[in-house]
Amino acid sequence: MSDQSLQPKKLRLDKWLWAARFFKTRSLAKAAIDGGKVHMTGQRVKASKEISVGDTLQIRQGWDEKMVRVKALSGQRRGAPQAQLLYEETPQSRAKREAQAAARKAAGGMIDRPAQRPSKKQRRQIHRFKDFSE
Repeated sequence: MSDQSLQPKKLRLDKWLWAARFFKTRSLAKAAIDGGKVHMTGQRVKASKEISVGDTLQIRQGWDEKMVRVKALSGQRRGAPQAQLLYEETPQSRAKREAQAAARKAAGGMIDRPAQRPSKKQRRQIHRFKDFSE
């Protein structure tokens, strides 16, 4: 990866997302792309879209949404330290993501959770109530 001549000029988006460790498998990366979770410069793309250095990607994973700039291309999946060299998250994206995480953490204490799971009798009552309301 240190030698610039060995790096490809263009690479499939799903392969790069897998190599950069955003997704565990290429099929998960493809499913996320097909599901509209990955955008390039604000537009939906296909898994076969070729990306190059300097492209901007918007990646949604669960609650988090990251805006990253492609710094390098690699078709091989390596360790996390090498994978982090492939991209750079924008400062605005990092700040927004951290603010949203703090807000979720603060709101987490407000959610009233039951002390235990419902019993069989209570589950039947819940199902009866839901069926009645529909």
